[in-house]
Amino acid sequence: MSVIWTGMVCASVLYGLWAGNGSAVAAACMEGAAAGVELCLTMVGVTCLWMGVMEVMKRAGLAEKLSRLLRPILCRLYPDCRRDRETMDDISANVSANLLGLGNAATPLGIRAARRMAAKSPGVASDSLCMLVVCNTASIQLIPTTVAAVRLGAGCKTPFDILPAVWLTSAAALGVGVLAAKLMSRMGRGRK
Repeated sequence: MSVIWTGMVCASVLYGLWAGNGSAVAAACMEGAAAGVELCLTMVGVTCLWMGVMEVMKRAGLAEKLSRLLRPILCRLYPDCRRDRETMDDISANVSANLLGLGNAATPLGIRAARRMAAKSPGVASDSLCMLVVCNTASIQLIPTTVAAVRLGAGCKTPFDILPAVWLTSAAALGVGVLAAKLMSRMGRGRK
């Protein structure tokens, strides 16, 4: 993928120079770089805030309470892991981070849970591992902090006015993904 992006950038710059727009290309490069740095700083601030909130939740015991609250649902989604407390805790923390819109924080937790699941069935993706991938891809969100940070960095005055649309689309994506994963799981068992 990086080769494709590098090729596109090089082709664009070369065409701009060939067309005699070298100064416009240079100005656009500098403007884009400045906007990129500004956006990154905005996102780092918001991500640090919510990572801090997650750490406070963990130290206050709220993460464990949330884990217990989510356990009945997660045990139905991940039946192979219901007796593995560490994996279920990682999945719960992953779901909690996704609910807060912290994809960056959810990723390491999801990877740790996926590694634990993969160790139980080497060489084959279990139904629970496939469900974890589906749930992380759909990423149901209550507070889309990353998207709000991008919107804030782009100058939006009301970055959270997208909440109803985010709730609806993420719930629909998760519902369809879970149904498809369950259906594929049953179809796979029927072939064995």
